[in-house]
Amino acid sequence: MTTLKNTRLERDEFEKIRREVLASWPTGAEVDFEETVAYQQAIKNDKRFSVKLDVADRDGRTLIQPRAGVALPDEHVELLRFLEKEGEADLLPTTIDSYTRHNRYAEAQTGIEESRKLARSLLNGFPAVNHGVKICRKVTSAVRTPVQIRHGTPDARLLTEISVSGGFTSYEGGGISYNIPYAKEHSLERTIADWQYCDRLIGLYEEAGVTINREPFGPLTGTLVPPCVSHAVAVLESLFAAAQGCRHLTVGYGQCGNLIQDVAAVKSLRLVTEKYLRENGFDDVKVTTVLHQWMGGFPQDEAKAFGVISWGAAAAALSGATKVIVKTPHEALGIPSKEANAQGLKTTKQVVSMLGDQLLLEQAEVLAEVAVIEREVEAILKKTLELGEGDYARGAVRAFAAGVIDVPFAPSKYNAGKILTARDLGGAVRFLECGRLPFPDDLVDFHRRKLEERSKAERRPVSFQMVIDDIYAIGKGFLVGKPR
Repeated sequence: MTTLKNTRLERDEFEKIRREVLASWPTGAEVDFEETVAYQQAIKNDKRFSVKLDVADRDGRTLIQPRAGVALPDEHVELLRFLEKEGEADLLPTTIDSYTRHNRYAEAQTGIEESRKLARSLLNGFPAVNHGVKICRKVTSAVRTPVQIRHGTPDARLLTEISVSGGFTSYEGGGISYNIPYAKEHSLERTIADWQYCDRLIGLYEEAGVTINREPFGPLTGTLVPPCVSHAVAVLESLFAAAQGCRHLTVGYGQCGNLIQDVAAVKSLRLVTEKYLRENGFDDVKVTTVLHQWMGGFPQDEAKAFGVISWGAAAAALSGATKVIVKTPHEALGIPSKEANAQGLKTTKQVVSMLGDQLLLEQAEVLAEVAVIEREVEAILKKTLELGEGDYARGAVRAFAAGVIDVPFAPSKYNAGKILTARDLGGAVRFLECGRLPFPDDLVDFHRRKLEERSKAERRPVSFQMVIDDIYAIGKGFLVGKPR
C-alpha cells in the first residue's frame, strides 16, 4: 500500500532530503538558497519565462521555442545565440544530455572532457549538473531571451537545484511524464515523490518572490496518444505542482495531426486544468498552454519535413496555444545542425504570424470534440480519485496499476499497456482497444463507430494493422495509414 500523498512537504523533511541531494555531486555545494533568491530577483522581466508567457497569453500570440543543447558552455551559448538571432526564437531551451537524465554524472564528465579534446559535442545535450551554477549563469545571462531547462529525468532533484540557481526561469517535467514514457524500472511512487521535492523547491522560491514557470511534459510517448490520456496526466502533474506551491504552469499536448482534434485538445486542456485546480483550491495558479509539433516519424526529404512543421505551426496558431515547441527538417536524420533548427523556427514563425488573427476554437466540430475529451478526462480522474481514497497522488499510482490511466507504447513496467489507438477516417486518434479505461458505454461505442467508418471506407477489418500503418504514415507523406 502506497503512503504517497498529494500534500505539501514539511520544511524539516524537505531540508533533510535537500542535504542529501546537494551532497550527491560536488556542484551541489554551489547552491545557496538566499543568494539564488537575490540573483533570480535581479533578472529583468523580459528574460523571465512566466512574464513573457503571460504577455503572449494576454495578447493572443503564440511564441516559438526550439529544442537544443550541446556539451560545452561556449558552444552552447553560440548555439542559443544563433537560434535567438537567426532563428528568431521567442523562448530558448537548454536540453539536458542523456547521462545527466539518468544521474550518471561521472559519465557525463567523461563526455565533457572528450568533447573538449575533439572540439565537438559528444553528448546529446548540456550537462548542467556537471557544469554547475556559475557556468549555468554564464549561459542564461549570455542571451536576451528567457531560457528553460528541458530534459527527461525521473529523479531530477539535483538538476532542479542547479538549474534554478543557474538562472533558468522555467523548468520542464513531472513524476509521471518523465517516468512512464522514458523509463522501464522506475517506480511511479518514487518518481512522484522525487518530483514533489522539485516542485516544493520551486514553491519555496515562489514564496520568496521568485516565479519559476513549471511545464509538465505533454506528449508522453508522442505516438498516437489520445488527448484524454495526456490531459489526465497534465492535470495530475499540475495538481502535484500546485500542492507544493508552484503558481505558474504551462500544460502541454503533442500534435496528433487532425486539425479539429488538435484545436479541441488545446482548448480543452486549459479548461480541464483550470477546472481541477479551482476545484482543489488552487485559484491563484496561472495556466498557459504549449503544443508540441508532431513527435512521431518525419519524412527524410527536407521539403516534406517543412510541410509537417508548417502543419504543426498551423495547429498551434489556430488553437491559440501560448507557445509551440518546434521541430526541424533534419528530424528523421538525427541531431539537427543549428542552421536546420533555425529553419524550423523561421518556418513556424512565418505560419504562426500569418495565422495570428485566426482561431478555430468556437466551430461546432471543435466544440463537439471538446465535449468528448472533457467527458473522457472526467471519467479517468474521477476513478483515479476514487482509487486514491480522495488523494490524487496515491490515486495516480493505483490508477496506473489498474490500467485506469494507460499510455500507448510506453516502456514502463508500471504501465498496463492494454489500450490500442488508431486513426479514424479523418485522422483523429481513437481507441481501438479501451483496455481498462473507465469509460461509459456510449464513449466506448463512439470510438468503435469512428473506426468502423474507416474500416468500411478502406474495405478491411478494424485491426492492429491500422495501428502499424498509422505510426508510419506521416513519414510516408500521409496522415491516415490507408492501404495504397
